[in-house]
Amino acid sequence: MTVISQSPAYKSGEWLKFRIHYGILNASYATLHLTSDTIEKVPVYHVVGLGKTTGFASIFFKVDDRYESYFGKNDGKPYRFIRKISEGGYTRDVEIDFKYDQDKAILTDNKNGKVMDIPVHKEVQDLLSASYYLRNRYGLDDFEVGKSIDLDMLFDDEGIYKFKLKYLGKEVIRTKFGKVECLKFRPIVQSGRVFKEKESLTLWVSNDLNKIPIRIKADLAVGSLKADLDGYNGLRNQFKIIMR
Repeated sequence: MTVISQSPAYKSGEWLKFRIHYGILNASYATLHLTSDTIEKVPVYHVVGLGKTTGFASIFFKVDDRYESYFGKNDGKPYRFIRKISEGGYTRDVEIDFKYDQDKAILTDNKNGKVMDIPVHKEVQDLLSASYYLRNRYGLDDFEVGKSIDLDMLFDDEGIYKFKLKYLGKEVIRTKFGKVECLKFRPIVQSGRVFKEKESLTLWVSNDLNKIPIRIKADLAVGSLKADLDGYNGLRNQFKIIMR
């Protein structure tokens, strides 16, 4: 059963900007913008994630990504997911509509001109909704070092992906805003085209009621990546910063 936190972690209007470094290059920026909408009379949040390479880095590896998710305001379930990406010649153009009354999701692959039904249950998440679900679902005292959170995700035609998020403990990191106490996690990712190994990714999330991503580090199949929170607006709760 889905449980929504009594202290919401976000609100409509939240905007986050991340500065992404690939090796020594300031490779790109990414943004997440949360607004309100409805799907078939269901009140939903609509989040749009955009990512683009900039400057010198775009000469070597051009990225132009757009992700969208519509997820329920009352239950956190995804109702629609859009993934349109172009990453150095690798492209995807996928739309997923979740039909819970039929226990299925309808995936439309616009690039290859195919439509397929994928069995789903009511606790599934997509690539973007999962982040907001976890922020709202778990309180600051719910984490135990070494323990993992398991989540079923659907974001591609390969079917349900078994996502695992391991909690590593608390850590204070330096940011452009000052020092921030964070909860540190190790997502278990798919090794192969993007990531070097299954435990190649580390995530730091603010240890406050917002639980926003502060830093991400990844060892990629080629090189390494670091993303830092570079700007924010419209947070639901106070952003706790330890003064410089």
